Amino acid sequence: MKLNKYNTLKDNILLLGIDGGATKVSARNLTLNKKTERFSLGKFSADCSYNEIEGFISNFKPTEISVQLAERDNGTIKPTEEENKQAATYIEACARVIESVVKQSGVNQIVVGLGMPGLKTKDKRGISVIANGPRMIDYADKLEKRLTDTGITFVTPIAHLGSDADYCGIGENYSEDGKFKNIKNAYYLGGGTGVADALKLNGKLLPFDETKDWLAKTWEMKSTDGRSLERFTSVGGLQSIYAEIAGKKVSELNEKGIYPIQIAELSAKGNPDAKKMIQSAVENISLLLFERITGLYAGSRNTFKFVNPTRPKLSSDHPYLKYVFDRIIIGQRLGDLFESQSGYTEIRKPVIKKLNELIKKSDLLDEKAKLHYADSDKIIVSSELREAPAIGAGIDAYFNWKKIQ
Repeated sequence: MKLNKYNTLKDNILLLGIDGGATKVSARNLTLNKKTERFSLGKFSADCSYNEIEGFISNFKPTEISVQLAERDNGTIKPTEEENKQAATYIEACARVIESVVKQSGVNQIVVGLGMPGLKTKDKRGISVIANGPRMIDYADKLEKRLTDTGITFVTPIAHLGSDADYCGIGENYSEDGKFKNIKNAYYLGGGTGVADALKLNGKLLPFDETKDWLAKTWEMKSTDGRSLERFTSVGGLQSIYAEIAGKKVSELNEKGIYPIQIAELSAKGNPDAKKMIQSAVENISLLLFERITGLYAGSRNTFKFVNPTRPKLSSDHPYLKYVFDRIIIGQRLGDLFESQSGYTEIRKPVIKKLNELIKKSDLLDEKAKLHYADSDKIIVSSELREAPAIGAGIDAYFNWKKIQ
């Protein structure tokens, strides 16, 4: 999509990207560079943890997923009273970060893109199924009403709630500092609280929902020890694995400021518990990247089992056989970990070494492909876009707004 088909943003309109995570919501404003036709983060931002909002239920328990799916499929979604109360705190937190950015900027006409976890409602403006939170089937409606009642104007309604993974890809593709920029074929693995996969093939973004027959999302796959690969690719997961090995609580680690970067530092100093966690991470990240490379080039061999045992096996046939990745991007806090001093030596270098060994021994890659990946140290890069989901959300909102102009 060429941006020069559209008008640039006006000074009296604020473009916002919202990243609604599991524990907090963040708002960032975006600017558009007319010359480069690329987006950048503006200078206004706000964050709010859900537990800061009065009425937040700290011991909230989501409705069983099987019940949520059944109600969605039957068209009879009925959030519980507790879900509605918790949803109100989520929506209020989002409203407050938007209000904060509006106040900082002095501009009250807004275009908003919003990314949230979970399966979306049919109109895509609410959440019908979610693992770690309340169902919010009228999220966008309530958010818009809450803000318009205070004098904020939506230039256009929220088009839909998007996914973090898709928004990471959009952010990397259209941002000034994006690693998808000017690349034909690339894979993105972003690790924060959870994990995000994004794909660009033939110069176009390809959502993972469109590759489900031949390529699975990271969280869907299990490691050899039965845990979701999300545990080994998200910083939250890595921290929890270390806690299990060390016999500690995650809350204790948080209090002491021990996160994956600090765990990598402990590993570098010879701490056995840290080394055990790091070795498991290296093994699983290497195997995941190898599966991405061979799955693209030669079709899946179903190396990993699925978290959902009823999920159909992956097809070994797809339209992109014999393609190679020009770039593999490690993003968000996982990217920060890869580039930290100890993370570089304890994780990045061992991952590349292991990956190179797997590539050399592979029967699925021919010599041409092996030659392409011979210097994987240059192919694997870390993204600087920590705010990729919020950036992508704002860009998506801009595109949707301009479609109706």
